[in-house]
Amino acid sequence: MADPAEADGTSPGSDASEPKGSEFADRGWVVLLLATIAATMTGPGQTIGVSVFIDSFVDDLSLSRSEVSAAYLVGTLAGAALLPRVGKLIDQRGVRSAQIVIGLLFGAALVNMSFVNGLVWLTVGFLGIRFLGQGSLSLVSTVTVSIRFVRNRGTAIGLFATGSTGGIALVPVALALVINAVGWRSAWVVAAVVVVAVVVPIAWFGLRGLPVGTRSRHANGVEAVRFDDGSFDRREALRTRSFWMLAAVTGAAGMLSTALVFHQIDLLGEAGMSKTAAAALFIPQVIGSTIAGLVFGYLADRVGTRYLPALGMALLVVAMLLASVAAPGGLAFVYAVVLGAMGGGVRTTAATLLPHWFGTAHLGSIQGSLTFFNVGSTAIGPVVLAVAQGWFGSYSPAVLVLTVIPLGALLFSLVGDPGRRPLGPELQPA
Repeated sequence: MADPAEADGTSPGSDASEPKGSEFADRGWVVLLLATIAATMTGPGQTIGVSVFIDSFVDDLSLSRSEVSAAYLVGTLAGAALLPRVGKLIDQRGVRSAQIVIGLLFGAALVNMSFVNGLVWLTVGFLGIRFLGQGSLSLVSTVTVSIRFVRNRGTAIGLFATGSTGGIALVPVALALVINAVGWRSAWVVAAVVVVAVVVPIAWFGLRGLPVGTRSRHANGVEAVRFDDGSFDRREALRTRSFWMLAAVTGAAGMLSTALVFHQIDLLGEAGMSKTAAAALFIPQVIGSTIAGLVFGYLADRVGTRYLPALGMALLVVAMLLASVAAPGGLAFVYAVVLGAMGGGVRTTAATLLPHWFGTAHLGSIQGSLTFFNVGSTAIGPVVLAVAQGWFGSYSPAVLVLTVIPLGALLFSLVGDPGRRPLGPELQPA
């Protein structure tokens, strides 16, 4: 198996993870920390953050849970469709400028949520926070880490995924405390202030020195030339089997993990667990995600990436089989750990493989397209599982039938050998 450094187009003795000729060169791990903090700020736009507001929407807006769920579905899908354009913005203007714009707009979208007064406005509000929070801010944070690290990219992304997942897990707790203190409408405003106060300064002060976008210019008018000249553009990447394999893997992971988490209390309640015990299983999911993110990142750097997508799908198959036979006690705990491990592993794998296979010149556009499929799949997953449960009258057979999806993605990832054409050395701006 080839040395990971050689696979990245570097020699073992080179220091490709430390770009030369830039103030950015000496603080890669600082940038990793800042990107992780920025990704944590997506929490109010994530499902886990929005969940603490659902009862308030139902009670104060006189909406049913089905109506709120439908608004969430429409808003999420519409927001996902816009993500490829955000990726193009990142490629053209660079992550620093893009994060500033996204941070300000996300703050405005959060403030807008404090004014919603009906189903239509709520749908528009969901579109804003899902598009700008879960989608755009997550996208620019991931691209920041991907373009900063080359030789140790897998490890860096594993740490990024682990840290951001843990941070996001704390967001609903903080939001619930704010809601209890000042009410749900004011809580959105508080979230907006925090997001803007953190995300914009991180970009302005912390991302200086990053290579600027492929079409932007320096202050002296000299166009920046960055990254390798062998990178794929978005259209070329979409024509490869490798991209669609990753789309299948991340789509299956997003769809089914969101479905299982969304219905977790009801699903495990059917298996005899109390609501409190079922809710407590979110903790071992975070533990599993943390461990897998670090392990997958290490494997990507030290062993190779060939079988990581298949390993992620194998974990999802195991998690679904465990969900179908879940019972109070150790079995439910193992299920939660495996499900969390699958999520952390797949996130790390996808973020590592995209720049490895397609280069970094158009990474924002390509990552945006992949994120579109992932976010879209998270919108339809809970609906699909709910329909299947209604059809069979129970979660167990419904989950078993849906296991065919990760099995198909697993086989797709094993057939053939996905890869990339050789990439030239990366060029940094003068």
